[in-house]
Amino acid sequence: MDDKNLILRPKKIRGEDGYKTFSIRVKEATVAQIDQIAARTGYSRNELISRFLAYAIDHCTIQED
Repeated sequence: MDDKNLILRPKKIRGEDGYKTFSIRVKEATVAQIDQIAARTGYSRNELISRFLAYAIDHCTIQED
């Protein structure tokens, strides 16, 4: 009979996975739209917001006056 060991690795400390958690205020209508997109695509609200933010950052232009 083979012994099967349960291998445990230390848990990562919050933030070591490259992500940061923070709170934002969003209009209810915007949340409703995100939830509709989530329902249609199967992505979580969090995944969608992360993708939307990355897209906006990549396509942002700062106009100096």
